[in-house]
Amino acid sequence: MPLTKEQKAEIIQKYRRFEGDTGSPEVQVALLTARINLLTEHLRQHKHDYHTRRGLMMLVGERKRMLDYLARQDIQRYRALVSSLGIRSKQ
Repeated sequence: MPLTKEQKAEIIQKYRRFEGDTGSPEVQVALLTARINLLTEHLRQHKHDYHTRRGLMMLVGERKRMLDYLARQDIQRYRALVSSLGIRSKQ
């Protein structure tokens, strides 16, 4: 169920801003989005898994805070990230 090393490396490679970048908001949001998508699929099969549902809600909140930060810092990077990930935006 968790992301494999290969999946993580691929996501980091796609969204990094420079060589060796693993902590930029773009990379963090992309990794959170991948985990959220995995948990969403898990919850479609296991509707009563409330512990996982709570974890999912915490990840969604963390991603929202990270996106809000990115929108405050650089709106162009925010819009590019939201469109490339295919997630909704408030702005």
